[in-house]
Amino acid sequence: MKLATYKDGSRDGQLVVVSRDLSTAHYATGIASKLQQVLDDWNFLAPQLEDLYTTLNQGKARHAFPFDPAQCMAPLPRAYQWADGSAYINHVELVRAARQSEVPSSFYTDPLMYQGGSDDFIGPCDPVVCASETFGIDFEAEIAVITGDVPMQTSADDAIEGVRLVMLANDVSLRNLIPNELGKGFGFLQSKPATAFSPVAVTPDELGEAWQGGRVHLTLQSTWNGRKVGLCEAGPEMTFHFGQLIAHICKTRNVRAGSIVGSGTVSNKSVDVNGQPEWPKGYSCIAEKRAIETILDGKPSTEFMKYGDTIRIEMKGLNGESVFGAIEQEVVPLAR
Repeated sequence: MKLATYKDGSRDGQLVVVSRDLSTAHYATGIASKLQQVLDDWNFLAPQLEDLYTTLNQGKARHAFPFDPAQCMAPLPRAYQWADGSAYINHVELVRAARQSEVPSSFYTDPLMYQGGSDDFIGPCDPVVCASETFGIDFEAEIAVITGDVPMQTSADDAIEGVRLVMLANDVSLRNLIPNELGKGFGFLQSKPATAFSPVAVTPDELGEAWQGGRVHLTLQSTWNGRKVGLCEAGPEMTFHFGQLIAHICKTRNVRAGSIVGSGTVSNKSVDVNGQPEWPKGYSCIAEKRAIETILDGKPSTEFMKYGDTIRIEMKGLNGESVFGAIEQEVVPLAR
């Protein structure tokens, strides 16, 4: 099934069920008003939502209405946890190669992960608000999952069963703030503003054969200022699957229902063309494009985002239809 949260003036919005083709929706009132309620009582409430989803897809839901992504908050507008990994090691290799730094061997066996702010997510069509262009505004196209309860010390294979919903993310980064923060040895904070998520979150069964081994085997599309810059394959080159990412978190603690886990920037390796590397599938963040330019030309030439820039992030299924709806955002200055 596909679930979204509509804006209603409150912090947590109203839960709606969305049809498979994203054309219609129906309030889940009477079953649950908030997504967190469903996650807390999944085995009882999810089947009821599935029944409504079936009725909606059959065109028999009496109070259905046209679905409007612009009315959506993040599917889970605030969460108990937002932990973002760096599951595509190729991204790490490129960034490190650009600054002539080796990738530690442990990075291939132990996922990188940071814990971001989960109190203020933004909707798929909400603007990216930034106080200054000098911060180095960058989009990051990712996949994310929302979990149920996963006990401490759960294995990676078993942790996949804890995935309740899958969605897309724009994990905005302020690149020029990162060096000073990492230099302190304590991780990201100011360099990671509010994250946006796709209009809908979907249960893994909606992905069909594309959901294999904790990975989504579909193409993630990134369109910057109307120009398609990334057509990255999300499945084969994901070094750590979502089960491994969840297991990494719950090594020493429980993971509770309503935790969101991100994949990190989706990234694909280069191919050799006449002895030179090329990246035909493009990129899912500007930092990676700048790293490629540095490797090839000795310095980056692509600038970060400016006010008025737009970013669209979308993933289409094997049938060619949008799975999660699109994240469509504009970068705007902070209104003072």
